[in-house]
Amino acid sequence: MTDLIVRRTESLYGSIEAPPSKAYTHRAIIASSLSNGRSKVIDPLICDDTIATIRACRLLGAKIMESPRRLEIIGFEKPSTPDDIIDCGESGSTMRFITPICALADGISILTGGESLRRRPIEPLLKAMRKLGIRCYSARMDGYPPVIVFGGGIRGGKTHIRGDVSSQFISGLLFASPKAERETEIEVTTQLESKPYVNMTIEVLGEHGIRIIRDGFRRFIIPPKQEYKPRDHRIEGDYSSASFILAAAAITDSNIRVDNLKSETLQGDRLIIDILELMGVRVEVGSNYVKVLGVKDKLRGIEINLRDNPDLIPVCAAIAPYAEGKTIIRGVRRLRFKESDRISTITSELRKMGVRVSSSGDQIEICRSQTWGAELNAHRDHRIAMACAVTALRAKGETIIHGIECISKSYPKFIDDMKLLGANLEVE
Repeated sequence: MTDLIVRRTESLYGSIEAPPSKAYTHRAIIASSLSNGRSKVIDPLICDDTIATIRACRLLGAKIMESPRRLEIIGFEKPSTPDDIIDCGESGSTMRFITPICALADGISILTGGESLRRRPIEPLLKAMRKLGIRCYSARMDGYPPVIVFGGGIRGGKTHIRGDVSSQFISGLLFASPKAERETEIEVTTQLESKPYVNMTIEVLGEHGIRIIRDGFRRFIIPPKQEYKPRDHRIEGDYSSASFILAAAAITDSNIRVDNLKSETLQGDRLIIDILELMGVRVEVGSNYVKVLGVKDKLRGIEINLRDNPDLIPVCAAIAPYAEGKTIIRGVRRLRFKESDRISTITSELRKMGVRVSSSGDQIEICRSQTWGAELNAHRDHRIAMACAVTALRAKGETIIHGIECISKSYPKFIDDMKLLGANLEVE
């Protein structure tokens, strides 16, 4: 287990490049693998999660060649039956996107993952798949991975699925259903959360020539027997990961610039710009960069619903102890099904630093607090690890965060980028 020591940092200065988008990298790799031909993915994010997707697609028959800042992918007309178990690591995206695709192979596929992934529910997706004629089961019959999928193709027809557990379930169905024998209709039976991620999936599918007919976020109709066309992708920067850097600048009243962030994007976590401005931070947005120019007067507490932006909740929680008054974050219920129970881990780790924080129902409340260094646990959760590191920048004394290696799940260069900007960090 690797420890990160964080000491109080008065200010940050300089510029970095945002890491490539993890969400777009997953989608580009999968859509390219489903395309019968050669595609390139330029500037992909190479991290634990996307490596899991590369590994899965290779097992299904894609040829994926890696070179610096580029993947070259020769896709398959039809997935092969994997000759080994598909290990999704801790990547929920990999598990939920690849599971329906396995139904297109002839034989049986088995998917599993790490300890925390095996605690994340997948039964809603399996139920929806069974309605489309796919035989698929939770291996332990408890609604959690490992998963067994019997191949032979997808019949199609009508299915339904909840939208308030994971939008990745809908994306997984959208990847596989264009190859079904009959038209597929997916009805979302509850309000869909994390809508921007479904929009990103549909955007990538469209780039590969796949047609989706939609009625908002309640119904998706997928014509059958479609063919994916090869397409090159250049992956844009990731607002979800960059939000931690922007938050660090906000709480230290600093001037920094993050490049490789498109102003025009479907990424929902671009909302971090609006959040920072609401909290009193001066932000400048260019066509391909975001600057933090310090705080106008002082940071202000806000009330916000992040139902569609759950990855920003740890970021907002990291800033909130330094904002005047109270910050109320709503729409947090699904955090219990992430890499850790993020409601529990956010509150427990902030309390160790002296933060007045509470949670009830679907919200977290954080009051302005005096913070001090503490011994913290990342709980094998990359976003909890980064949130703790950001909050600790303003804490009095020294903070030790155990298990910081989990940040390689999404942002392997996080510590290097923070140090480049002047953060007082040390890895032990």
